[in-house]
Amino acid sequence: MKQIENRADVYKLVSEFYTVIRANPVLGPIFNHHILDDQWPAHIDKLTDFWVTNLFGEICFKGNPSQAHLKVDNHLNHNMEQHHFEIWLNLWFETIDNWFDGALAQRAKDAATRMATGQYLFVLKSRQQINT
Repeated sequence: MKQIENRADVYKLVSEFYTVIRANPVLGPIFNHHILDDQWPAHIDKLTDFWVTNLFGEICFKGNPSQAHLKVDNHLNHNMEQHHFEIWLNLWFETIDNWFDGALAQRAKDAATRMATGQYLFVLKSRQQINT
């Protein structure tokens, strides 16, 4: 096992993770609907930027994950549920544990836990605002 030390390590983590996600019977169809085959390389680069920003504090990510999650929830007829985030999080943890250890690996797990919780709550709140 090695520690996450640089952008190349983050790219490896993100690439391996989304290979697993795309093959997952629950999450794969969702992700593959929104990100076409030819779009995956750019998406992996963008998500690498996201995690480099979160792990190293190097500001390189530009995007709005909350809006992306709302778009997915709309596509799922507002049926995105906590179990979707739990599956995502468990696969993230498994991928990290397969490749990395150390302080930044733990930071990636902790950050993902906070983000998954925050994104799910954001989706729920947005639904409530639509229904009122």
